[in-house]
This record gives sequence, structure tokens and C-alpha cells, in this order.
Amino acid sequence: MMAEKNSTDSASASPDETAATRPSQPDLTDPTDRRKSVALNIVENPLKRVSPEQVVRDARIFAESHGMPEHVDLYGRAALVARDPERFQMVDGLSQQELDALAYERDHKWHGPVMLWYSIALCAIGAATQGWDQTGSNGANLSFPDEFGIPIQGPNATGKNQWIVGVVNAIIFLTAGLIGAFIVDPLNHYFGRRGEIFITACCLTATPIGSGFTKSWHGLFAARFVMGIGIGAKNATVPIYSAEMAPARIRGALVMFWQLWVVAGIFLGFCANVIVKDVGRIAWRLQLGSAFIPSFILGCGIFFCPESPRWLMKHGQHAKGFRSMIRLRAHPIIAARDFYYSNVIYNEELKEARGAGYFARLWDCFAVPRIRRSNYGASTVMIAQQMCGINIISFYSSSIFTNVGYTQTQALYASLGYGAIQVLATIPTLFLIDTKGRRTLTLITFPFMCLFLLAGGLSLLKKTGSHGSRIGPVVLFVYLFTIAYSLGEGPVAFQYSAEVFPTIQREQGMAWAVCINNTFAGVLSLTFPRMEAVMTATGAFGFYAGLNLVAWFMIFCFVRETKQLTLEELDQVFSVPTKSFISHELTVWLPYFIKRHIFRQKVIKPPQIIERADKLDYESME
Repeated sequence: MMAEKNSTDSASASPDETAATRPSQPDLTDPTDRRKSVALNIVENPLKRVSPEQVVRDARIFAESHGMPEHVDLYGRAALVARDPERFQMVDGLSQQELDALAYERDHKWHGPVMLWYSIALCAIGAATQGWDQTGSNGANLSFPDEFGIPIQGPNATGKNQWIVGVVNAIIFLTAGLIGAFIVDPLNHYFGRRGEIFITACCLTATPIGSGFTKSWHGLFAARFVMGIGIGAKNATVPIYSAEMAPARIRGALVMFWQLWVVAGIFLGFCANVIVKDVGRIAWRLQLGSAFIPSFILGCGIFFCPESPRWLMKHGQHAKGFRSMIRLRAHPIIAARDFYYSNVIYNEELKEARGAGYFARLWDCFAVPRIRRSNYGASTVMIAQQMCGINIISFYSSSIFTNVGYTQTQALYASLGYGAIQVLATIPTLFLIDTKGRRTLTLITFPFMCLFLLAGGLSLLKKTGSHGSRIGPVVLFVYLFTIAYSLGEGPVAFQYSAEVFPTIQREQGMAWAVCINNTFAGVLSLTFPRMEAVMTATGAFGFYAGLNLVAWFMIFCFVRETKQLTLEELDQVFSVPTKSFISHELTVWLPYFIKRHIFRQKVIKPPQIIERADKLDYESME
């Protein structure tokens, strides 16, 4: 599946790996060599391996054999468009209406039918459940420990109480990662993407309400235990569902609505905290219980969404899958092109599939080289989201702000500002994630996150001066850290993990990624109250600032760029061996970056390690 330039055998690659080597490095100071700076590995369209006539025949047979005889001519034309999407004007037989639809799609990348936007937006609302619950517990941490006789501040605070509060806060993430994520495959298999989302929405509507009626910390622990299972199952399915519906050109932005609504849920949760702060002893109950609102909307609205076309195709329901795709695309020619191309690459994936059972497919995520590399990338961005330290703010900002001198009311308002900044700073990434790319955004923002978190921790050491001079810098650097996070790692983590796995292992791969993310979120939530007591808040902030640098190095080594490639073309991106990828980034791309952007030298941009073949062909004609 990889057409390479000047390839040679790679001694480091296993027999299962596609050899990916690089030619002699061009002279990057020679201006005449610009056109030669093409990718070292080409993402090849498999439809170009055969003649146009054969492509049409195969497409017509596909339509006939899968219960779509009325669409045989449409699939013949759509297959030719899929074979050469950049030059669709040269395809014979397209009607003027089809040409106009394809041209409009090319020139207006945000164009899409109402159902596409409705489905993506509804799934994004489901993400608000997690964000809302985080901030509900954030505010509740100021009250429920005293209500249940386990204070963590003041003269009666004990180490045991701090661990209990940590466990109550952490349990939803531990069960999400260790249980919820791994029931995704059977739920998806028997109920489909829509059915699984409905089941988890019901769970996440009931459990927040139950949390508000608990009479002891044991009952609160039990309610959040079940809630975590629902969160894990939802987190592993909703991003996949969104990614499978979204067109490749804007998939990053559309799926990123997940993160936008996570932070919107955080903001709305802080709003709820502020609204109910004066109702007395039941305030924390209302703060926890209000998180049912977005999941209730999700459960009601999912009935009007189409099932994932790729899920239906995977389960042999091609005609029904094509009907779903038509509802999600602006014109039948676009729907047929995307659906047929997905089927072609899916059949390519089947050739590499080693096991059909659940555990066999899960093992493939670690044993098959191409899938293992995507697992490296997904696991890296997921664990990096916890290593960066953002969730010590999301979980405990109100407690942190009260410890530096804010009253409880002021701390709730400062946390509200944190939530508002997350929402506002995430919006620009909608437009950057598919232009600058996932890898670029994370590599740029992690160093700033390290600096701002370290500065915030050091600001906590100031004990003299006016009230404003002591707490102002802390809030400022927390807000700057939040902006950097929202422009990079925040939107990228779930977006990247949902798209990098092949169709056959997508549920297992995403389940593992969600397990990594939520388990480490649970560890963070569990340990921070005790860490803050033993290391002080400054020590805890400094610890996570250091982890930001570790996360940056991991991303540099294992996270590959995926912008504007179809879910199927990503198979070829991850066919490049890890050693070859890291070698290229260290010996070619990093020296160029240092010369060009640090020393400001005028050097030619080096070849990328991966590029789309049709893009190179298109550029060569210009």
C-alpha cells in the first residue's frame, strides 16, 4: 500500500512492516530544488492500481451485489471521482449538477447538509456531561467532605480523609478507563453506534441525579462508580461516531466539537456552581445533580440521527449504509464516492486482519505493526492530556483558589473565568486543526504550558504584599496555561485517537485509548489532595510542569500528522516504521526547524516523510 521513492530494504523493519527509507537528502539551500522536495513516502490511492475501465466495472458489481442495482451507474461515476478526486472535471459522464456539487464542495469546505451538522452537534453535547460532572465535583469539594464528616481542610483534616475525597472524585475515571471503555465493543456490536450512545445517555442521566440524593460518602462513591462506566463507554463511541460521519477535509474541526463541548460543559458546570452557591447545605447536591441535563438531551436527540455508514458497511448492511451516507453528504455523487472508497480500503484492511474475536482484535492493537504505531500515537496524546496537569485545575481549582486567599464565592467565580477561557480559547482551534495539523499544534503549545504552570506554582510562594498582588499572578498564569492547553492538547487528544485506528480495530483501539486517558485522570484525581498536602501546591505544579516536557518529547517521537487524510488513507501513514519516522524527524525536520525558525536562516523546506500521491500529481500540473 506504500509507493516509495528510491526505497531500499530496511534492516530495522520486521517482516510485517512495510519498508520505508529515505533517499539522499537534497541540498536544502538550493532554490532550484523546491519542486523536488516531495514526500519520502506516498499515500497511494488503491483505485489507481487498475485501469479506469476496471474501476467502473468493479463499482458496478459492488452496487449490484449489495442490493443497490438502481445505483450502478452512480457508483461507476463515483468510483472514477474517487480514483482521482483532485481532477474530477476530467471524469466522463458526470452531469452538470454533479460537477457543480463537487466543485462547490471543493471551494466551500464547510458545506454540508443539515443532518451532518445536527448529528455532530448532538454528539458534541454528549461530551458536556463529562465536563459538567468535573466542575460539579469541583464545587462540591468545598462542601460535601464536611457534610459527610470527612473534612480535608482545617484542624480536623486527616490524611485518611484526603484519600477518601480523592477516591470519590477519582472513581468515575477509574471505572471509565478500566470497565466502561472495554464494554464498548459488545455494546457497539449488538446495538450499533446509535444504540450504544442511547444506553450510555440513559446511564448518565440517572447517575448524576442519584448523586444528589446520597446520604453518605459510600453512596456517593457507588453512584459515581456506575457513572464512570457510562462515561467510559460514551467517550469511546461518540468520537468514533463523529469521525465516521465527517468528511475528511473538515473531520478534525467537526470531531473537535467533542472537545469544544467538554469545555462548554466545564463552563456550564461552573455556572451551575455559582447559581446555586447561596441555597445552603444542599448546594453541592444540586451541583452534582445538574450534570444530567446534557445527557438527557443526547438520549432524546440520538433517535433522529442516522447510523454510522461505516458501521453498517462493516456489518454487511451496505444498502442501508449508503442511505445513511446520503443523509450526511450534500449530493448523491459525493455520498457514493465516499462510501465506495471506504469499502475499497476496508477490504484492504481485511487482508491484514489477523483475528475476528474481541480479544484477538484487541491484541492486534499491540501485535500488528501498522496498528501498533497508531496505538503509540493515540496512547501518547491521551496520557499527555493527563501529564500536562490541566485536570488538577478542572478538578480542584476552587480548592486551590481558596487556599491562596480567595473566599469560597470568589473561588467559584475565578473557576468560572477558567471555564470561560477554555471555551473561548478552543474556538480558534476549529480552524487551525485541519490547516496547521494535530502534531504541529501540540508541539507548539506544550513548552508554553510548562512555563505557565511552573510560573503559576512559583507565584504561590508569595506570602507578602497586598491581597491582589498575592493571588493575581496565580490566576493569571493558570489562565495562560489554560489558553495554551485549549489551542493544542485539549482538542487533539480525543480527535486524534478516534481517527487513527483501522475500521476493524477501531472500537478496541479507542477503548484502549480511553482506558489510558481515564485511568490516569483517576490517578491524578486520587493523588492530588494528598500530593498538595505533602508537596505543597507549588511542588505539585512544578511536578506537572516537568511532565509537560516529557509529554512534548513523546509527541515528537510517536504522534504523526493526520490532517486532511481520509480515515482509510491513514492506514498508509502508519505503515512507515517508527524508527524511520523518528530518524527523519530528528535528522531532517528538526534541523530545518532550528535553522529556519530560531536562527532565521533562509533554507528550503525539506521533504515530508508522508504525502498524498494525488496531491503531488495535482501540484505537478500547476
